[in-house]
Amino acid sequence: MNPIELPWLSTIIFLPLVAALAVPFIPDKEGKTVRWYTLGIAFADFALMIFAFWQNYDFQSSTLQLVENYPWIPQIGLNWSVGVDGLSMPLILLTGLINTLAVFAAWKVTNKPRLFYGIMLVMYSAQLGVFLAQDLLLFFLMWEIELVPVYLLISIWGGQNRRYAATKFIIYTAAASIFILVAGFAMAFSGDNFTFNMTELGMKEYPQALELALYTGFLIAYGVKLPIFPFHTWLPDAHGEASAPGSMILAGVLLKMGGYALIRFNVEMLTDAHVVFAPVLAVLGVVNIVYGACCAFAQTNLKRRLAYSSIAHMGFVLIGIASYTEIGISGAVLQMVSHGLIAASLFFLSGVTYDRTHTLMMDKMGGIAKVMPKTFALFTIGSMASLALPGMSGFAGELMVFLGLATSDVYSSSFKVVVIFLSAIGVILTPIYLLSMLRQVFYGEQNQELHLDAVVSDVKPRELFITACLLIPIIGIGFYPKLVTQTYDVKTVEVAAHARQVLPVVARQQPTNLYSQIFTTPTLASSEIVNIAK
Repeated sequence: MNPIELPWLSTIIFLPLVAALAVPFIPDKEGKTVRWYTLGIAFADFALMIFAFWQNYDFQSSTLQLVENYPWIPQIGLNWSVGVDGLSMPLILLTGLINTLAVFAAWKVTNKPRLFYGIMLVMYSAQLGVFLAQDLLLFFLMWEIELVPVYLLISIWGGQNRRYAATKFIIYTAAASIFILVAGFAMAFSGDNFTFNMTELGMKEYPQALELALYTGFLIAYGVKLPIFPFHTWLPDAHGEASAPGSMILAGVLLKMGGYALIRFNVEMLTDAHVVFAPVLAVLGVVNIVYGACCAFAQTNLKRRLAYSSIAHMGFVLIGIASYTEIGISGAVLQMVSHGLIAASLFFLSGVTYDRTHTLMMDKMGGIAKVMPKTFALFTIGSMASLALPGMSGFAGELMVFLGLATSDVYSSSFKVVVIFLSAIGVILTPIYLLSMLRQVFYGEQNQELHLDAVVSDVKPRELFITACLLIPIIGIGFYPKLVTQTYDVKTVEVAAHARQVLPVVARQQPTNLYSQIFTTPTLASSEIVNIAK
């Protein structure tokens, strides 16, 4: 059989799920066999992704590839339809890397190890399904399946207030998911043909009022996951109570599902409505950046400070999505990949620190660098990447977003100046709260109640390996962003060109609308016309 005929994507999705079903039957009393088994499955799936894409993925094509489409429940129009393109491929690889390292980070779990590792594999499978689904109902099912493992991870293996944090998470995210289901059925029933196929849904023409309502529903649903202010309040509580592996997956993968879905649904499929909402996204991005940075500075809990930092960094994703430029949308995708790596490394290192000090309160720490110099060095590198130090991935992503908005001919100069200026304030606040965090945790006098000199050991080989696997690509992308951007550039060019094609048409239909002082009428370049024609 030709390798390209193999069901690569279905295999990638089902391997962790099927493996999870075998976990209860593995003979193991202390969890040692189960953890090796889970790590082996996670790594094998990650290796399978790399092999499948390396052999069969065409980086010069913007179309869906490795497509598989099988009837599942035809009575309700549900098909097993999966495919991969430039928007999903880098996030799938990010999912594989983060989940594999999160399993390795959970090496010392002794409380219900079978349940823990089984949940990790189910969650892994569902996350891949979200990024690969090309049927809207299948997408919704994968989105919902992913919620339950996260709830259990927080409520069983979390901190002192874990039940409150887990309940808040499930209420927010489950309630938001209703908007996906309702909007999905509205799209499926609209027009002459009933379908959940996302490609066909994107080609439908919707009445203006319906498209605006659909966009609003998806924005709320994905805004909770991203998260966008004011739907963000579940995130600091979830991070504050989740274990380090849970926080790695939460920040490294789950938030990216919201950004991915905004581009896939709101920009690609509801392009007319995006004209109305794009300035709103830019404004919300600014609010996320400034609000997140200010709240982060006010936190005394280490993980809550990092959680608000994630909220701030997701603001750049919103601005990039709203930019209407190739480089802006490309920067948004790069920012998602970059933040996934950076946040996972910082949350893992915060777990390493907690294991030694048994506290996350920064005002109870101090002087840890003296007894944990390697941990201090790794934490510093991760923090420098988060504050967008040149030469690291965070700088490349944020710079591309700023350039994308600054060079956009879609918005007026005054609007661009205000957005960039306010975003720059957030960029200035970022090193303040991150360097303040390093100072409180690692500098100054030691808290004698912690007895650090007697019992604390520095980062161990396993922990060093996990951190290195995250920091090396962060530095590599920083020096050579094309490592990531070449995997999706063709697709982001197509998305930006399609969005720009629609804008002049909508502007002519509503010449005196609310945004007359924000938008200008862009002129399509010849290269964009060619891309659209293709």
